[in-house]
Amino acid sequence: MTFIKVSLIKVILSLIDVHSLIGSLSFGWRCVLKVLKLSAQGLPQSWISLEQAVIHYAAGDVRWESGGEVAVFHGGTNAITGQQSIITVNSIIGTKGVPNINPFDLKSGLTNDKLFSRDRNICAYCGDHFHESELTREHIRPIGQRGPNTWMNVVTACKSCNHRKGNRTPEQARMPLLYTPYEPSLWEDFILRNRRILADQMEFLMAHVPKSSRLLA
Repeated sequence: MTFIKVSLIKVILSLIDVHSLIGSLSFGWRCVLKVLKLSAQGLPQSWISLEQAVIHYAAGDVRWESGGEVAVFHGGTNAITGQQSIITVNSIIGTKGVPNINPFDLKSGLTNDKLFSRDRNICAYCGDHFHESELTREHIRPIGQRGPNTWMNVVTACKSCNHRKGNRTPEQARMPLLYTPYEPSLWEDFILRNRRILADQMEFLMAHVPKSSRLLA
């Protein structure tokens, strides 16, 4: 029954138009615009597309919403009332039900994009700011010395410093770290995994990051 309901909603979505409420957004921006999906208790669950958000609205799964309106979906006209169906999507939604997975049990996946964002594109050895194309993932304890590929053993380094340090620890290379690594919290991870966060979404997430977070700098 649930499968049939979702399938019908998807068919409806293929027939309706979407109009952005955020100025004159380009097509590319609309394609990557994400809605922050939270549990009913307010814990982040995932970044979802506008179409996925509409499915939640149409299924009656949205318990509460926050942030600004980001899009309006116009559907068909009711044959009896003559009214057109309209679904307005907000940038942050809280959905019904209890999550099957506790988000606090999830580990933040390590990627170069998230690592560079965590470290603000600053080399941990020379302290200069670089474009991402000039940065590398640097293992404090080298892999050649059985160093793990984990958040607590990696920092952002420019290509020059990474090459100079080589297969040595900072102490062995006499290249002291200018900052220490850390594993992002749940809230920080949601910021790091999305590069195009709306202002109200960012404000909501930043209000929950640890006070020691480098993202607050």
